[in-house]
Amino acid sequence: MRINATLLSAMLLVSVAGCSSSNSHKDHQGDSPAPVVKPQTPESVSLSFVGRYSAGVFGQSAAEITAYDRDSQRGFVVNAQAGKLDVLDLSNPAEPKKIDELGVTDIAPNAVVNSVAVLDGLVAVAIESSPKTSPGFVALYNAADLTRLGSAQVGAQPDMVTFTPDGKYLLLANEGEPNDDYSIDPEGSVSVVDVAKLRAGEVDAVRTADFRAFNGKEDELRAQGVRIYGPADNSADYADPANRASAARDLEPEYIAVAEDSRTAWVTLQENNALARLDVESATITAILPLGYKDHGQPGNALDVSDEDGVDGAAYVNIRKWPGVMGMYQPDAIAAYTVAGKTYLVTVNEGDARAWGEDTQAYWDGDASKGFVEEFRVKHLFHTSGFERRAGDDMPLQLRQLAAGALLDPTVFGYCGATATSSGNCRADLESLGRLNVTWTMGYKTNADGSPKLFHKDTGAEDPTLTASDPNSRLMYDALYAYGARSFSIFDEDGTLVWDSGDAFERFLAESAECKLGTSRAIDCALYFNSGHDEAGTLDSRSDAKGPEPEAVTLGRLGDKVFAFIGLERMGGVMVYDVTNPRDPKFMDYLNTRDNWADDPEAVEANWATAGQDFGDLGPEGIVFIPATDSPTGEALLMVGNEVSGTTAIFQIDQRFAN
Repeated sequence: MRINATLLSAMLLVSVAGCSSSNSHKDHQGDSPAPVVKPQTPESVSLSFVGRYSAGVFGQSAAEITAYDRDSQRGFVVNAQAGKLDVLDLSNPAEPKKIDELGVTDIAPNAVVNSVAVLDGLVAVAIESSPKTSPGFVALYNAADLTRLGSAQVGAQPDMVTFTPDGKYLLLANEGEPNDDYSIDPEGSVSVVDVAKLRAGEVDAVRTADFRAFNGKEDELRAQGVRIYGPADNSADYADPANRASAARDLEPEYIAVAEDSRTAWVTLQENNALARLDVESATITAILPLGYKDHGQPGNALDVSDEDGVDGAAYVNIRKWPGVMGMYQPDAIAAYTVAGKTYLVTVNEGDARAWGEDTQAYWDGDASKGFVEEFRVKHLFHTSGFERRAGDDMPLQLRQLAAGALLDPTVFGYCGATATSSGNCRADLESLGRLNVTWTMGYKTNADGSPKLFHKDTGAEDPTLTASDPNSRLMYDALYAYGARSFSIFDEDGTLVWDSGDAFERFLAESAECKLGTSRAIDCALYFNSGHDEAGTLDSRSDAKGPEPEAVTLGRLGDKVFAFIGLERMGGVMVYDVTNPRDPKFMDYLNTRDNWADDPEAVEANWATAGQDFGDLGPEGIVFIPATDSPTGEALLMVGNEVSGTTAIFQIDQRFAN
């Protein structure tokens, strides 16, 4: 989900329109151009399916990030399975065709394409090296013939690239994730690339905005709400507060949005639940902006926390408030727009856990140096027998270094039966929190230095004489932090929350009679609420994780209005909101073009090139808005990359006018 540079430039134009009326025709009766006709503003919009291209590959991210070039009418799609960029002919959006592909192994051995952006006939590509912890690259190509115009080295794991609206710079979010056993953890950074210098091959084309200025300020950042929690050395004792990575290592840039004036950008730090603000001209990170937490105990912030909360473990829709449960916004994609001279930031709050070494049995068997996994189910976190019962299975070893088990604070969780020495019914799968996945790295009571306070399992009282190795030692959690907020939000330029969709996504999918699935909108959403994108449409299967999992967002201006198009990764489909008033967005539409919900797509994985056509689109990953002035049809379009089905879908934005 990378922001579309074409959109950012288009939103600066007075003539951006969603209708097919004359936009650029000249007055042939004289030498002077015809007067500019202001485009109509729709009263509302909806989506309709136009066509799709299928890579014929299931479940291997064969269609992720999308971009579009108006002059060549070409679409560009990151095919992570191939490590290349697929080039599509979109001159007939009803029948997109692959006409070429772009590999990057000529730039670095075994390198792969991670992201793409297009502006004014230029295609920018973010390139991940092998191994991913090594510095990556950026490359620039001509959209019409794929001629390479320049390339340069950037930071480790460039995961997103975008143009500034003025076209002067390319910005890359260098995520800098650790390797699988966490033995190598490169610093995250943002590369600021001068496009003219890149094309000229000048050595100073790239400048790096890093986070080293925040080293030594980690405690201050944590106090503000920024998550800096990765181990400095995962083979050492995690209970030691000093054993934490520096800010420069722990902060992981994910996605970038740029102000219309091209001077400021905002970078999501997903795992850290924060934004970084970038001064583009000086290539400097000027602030880290914590995003806070969503209180799921408050009205309007309800959620379904279990995939087994029906009778005998059956699926059951149970959206309700849960006091003590906090949602980490942890946005993936972000987009920016201007209202009355102020910039507003639209985030999709996917959530993400660090789970390094989770497929390495040696980690679970007792070798902490082989990974770091922060996710754990509530039912396992608070079992009366402590953590050891999960040893060799799914017990995070760094958690065991903190204490032998954990308790819930009864002053917060008494509503589900917690006492000073027992979690009561809070662990239950049915009608309680047991199945919910949370992070164990926060929420427990700590001493002034950040080390955990320890409580005796038999009394529930704090006991300073206990050590973590004592089987009687227990952590005491007074809050549980879940991944993502199952919503989209609007923040101001200082990271202050302006508006959040609350529980609207889950409520709509589970309860609205207007919510329909499939290209023809004939299937009730409630039948497949919170389904997974890579399985048969099993009701409720993602409720214990991150629900519908909003991940992708792009903005489009139609007349005087701005609309947000939001992809739900797990449930699938695209939500549409009118965000013209950032304090009062309005729901417009939802289109989900998965047509087969009853069958398991994995059952036909080997024959996906043919059998997969019946399933439609699964797992939207990247969305790009194509304004009518750039569209091959003269109508505003969306181009959606779907990572699970390996399809690139084209939607039309249908506009309804007051008259």
